[in-house]
Amino acid sequence: MGADSGSGAAPGPAVPWRKVLWERQPFPDNYVDRRFLEELRRNEGLRQYRYWAVVREAGLVSQQITCVALFLTLWLYMEQGLLSPSTLLWSGLLCALLGYGLYQGLAPRGDSDNHHRTRWSDLQSASIFLSFTFGFSPVLRTLTESVSTDTVYAMTALMLLAHLVAFPYAQPSPPGSLSLNAALFASVCLASRLPGDLHTSGGLDSSSSPSSLHTFTMLCWALLVFALWPCLLQRLRDRAPRGFGVLGTVTLLCPLLLIRLQSDKDNIQGPWDEAEIREDLTRFLH
Repeated sequence: MGADSGSGAAPGPAVPWRKVLWERQPFPDNYVDRRFLEELRRNEGLRQYRYWAVVREAGLVSQQITCVALFLTLWLYMEQGLLSPSTLLWSGLLCALLGYGLYQGLAPRGDSDNHHRTRWSDLQSASIFLSFTFGFSPVLRTLTESVSTDTVYAMTALMLLAHLVAFPYAQPSPPGSLSLNAALFASVCLASRLPGDLHTSGGLDSSSSPSSLHTFTMLCWALLVFALWPCLLQRLRDRAPRGFGVLGTVTLLCPLLLIRLQSDKDNIQGPWDEAEIREDLTRFLH
C-alpha cells in the first residue's frame, strides 16, 4: 500500500484528506496521502549502551557461573575423598565469619542500636537455619536414594541451569527464591551421591549411603556460595567499585602482557645441559 493508494476515483488535491473515522469522506477506506510517512519515527527512546558498562554487567553472569563451578568442585573433592565434610564445614564457618565481618564493615554508618539489633536477628536466622538443616539432614539425604544416578545428575544439571537463568542479576542482594531453591535442590541431589561414612574391613565402603554430615555440609556450602556470596559481592560493588575495576583490568591486561612477553623469552639448550633420561622406566617399578 503506497502513498496516494486507493481506487482511481479518488478526488484530487482540492479536497483535503483527514485521518478521522467519525466523518464521511469521498475517499476509499485504504486511501492515504503523502503525509502518511511524516509521522514515522525510528528508534524512539532507544537506550545507548556503553561497552565497559556492558562488560561490567556481563561480569555478573560470569560470577554466577564461577559460583556453580566452585560448588561442583567442592562436591567432586568430597566425592573422591580428598576433602572430609568436617574440614569443609569448619572452612565454611571461617569463610562465613570473615565474610559477615566484611559485610558489616562496608555497611553505611548509622544508629548503633539498629546495628546491634540487625546482628542479633542475623544470629537468630543463622541458628534457625543450621538447626533445621542439621535436624532434617537424615531425611534429605534419602530423598533421591531410590532414583538412579543418571537421573540425579540430570536433575542437578537442570536445577543449576535454572539457578543461572532465574538469578536476579540486576539486584542480586537478596537472591531470588526460585534460583536459591533450585541451587539447594541441586545440592541435595549431589549430596545423595557422596560416599558413605561406614567403614568396612577393606576401608571406605563406597556402596553405603552418605552420612547426615555430608548433606549438612553440602547445604551449608550451597547457602554460602549461592545466597551469601552474591550479597557480599553486591555490597563490595556498591561501596568499592574501583576494586572491581582493578580486578577487571588485571583479568584483561595480564593475559595480554603475558602473551607479549613471550616474544622476549630466550631459552637456550646445548651439550652443557644435564643429561635427561627419556627411556620409560616404569617397568622397573613393578
